[in-house]
Amino acid sequence: MLAEQRRQKILELIQEEGSARVKQLSGIFGVSEPTIRQDLERLEADDYVVKSHGGAILKTVQQQVRSMSLQHLENLDRKILIGRKAAEYIRNGDSLILDSGSTTTEIAKNLNGKQDLKIITNALNIAFLVGSNPSFELMVTGGDFKAPTLSLTGEKAAAFFGQIHVDKLFLATGGISPELELTYPGLSDLPVKRAMIQAASAVYLVADSTKFGRPSFASLGGIEQVDFIITDAGIPSSIRGSLEAKGVKIIVAES
Repeated sequence: MLAEQRRQKILELIQEEGSARVKQLSGIFGVSEPTIRQDLERLEADDYVVKSHGGAILKTVQQQVRSMSLQHLENLDRKILIGRKAAEYIRNGDSLILDSGSTTTEIAKNLNGKQDLKIITNALNIAFLVGSNPSFELMVTGGDFKAPTLSLTGEKAAAFFGQIHVDKLFLATGGISPELELTYPGLSDLPVKRAMIQAASAVYLVADSTKFGRPSFASLGGIEQVDFIITDAGIPSSIRGSLEAKGVKIIVAES
């Protein structure tokens, strides 16, 4: 991996986790700690991170937490369409898991007309969005707080999902590889995503079309773990065919 590629992956990981340690990054990327320190110095010079003792933190993290804003808000017009479409597949009385993320947040914004939903989430911003509806039963997982995604993660969050079963899961992803694997910028979410999938009768992946062919660092495994993909009209026809061959149903959100 070239130095610039490595720095981009390091930045994606810090944007997901909020911070990272030099020793951890050295192990992940298989380079020396002095090399990682140089990478962090470059990211600090580019105004993305602030170096701390033994690592670095995302520069915008305090502002994001105070304002309850998310890190990944690119392609928001597509995410709004997907969120609106996904809400059409939620029926009164459903039990569902809403994963953390900007696209699943758009789903939460479209639930006001629903009744008697049982909602489980690991996203604190989603909990605030849906928690004021008196007809909803809301449960929030425990776990380790991830500031950029306003979410709870790690083994404690995964264990929570091991105790429940729901009708539907609306799952986010960091990117979908050319081999059609679900990928994420960090490792801590993988056990949580697996537990979510196991807890749901039907799995809806919500991913805008720019996520296809753009892998992140850590792989959750093949796309066949999901039943439906809700995406936008930009999805290439070649990818549609590959998904359908794997038994995944495609739902296109259009304006």
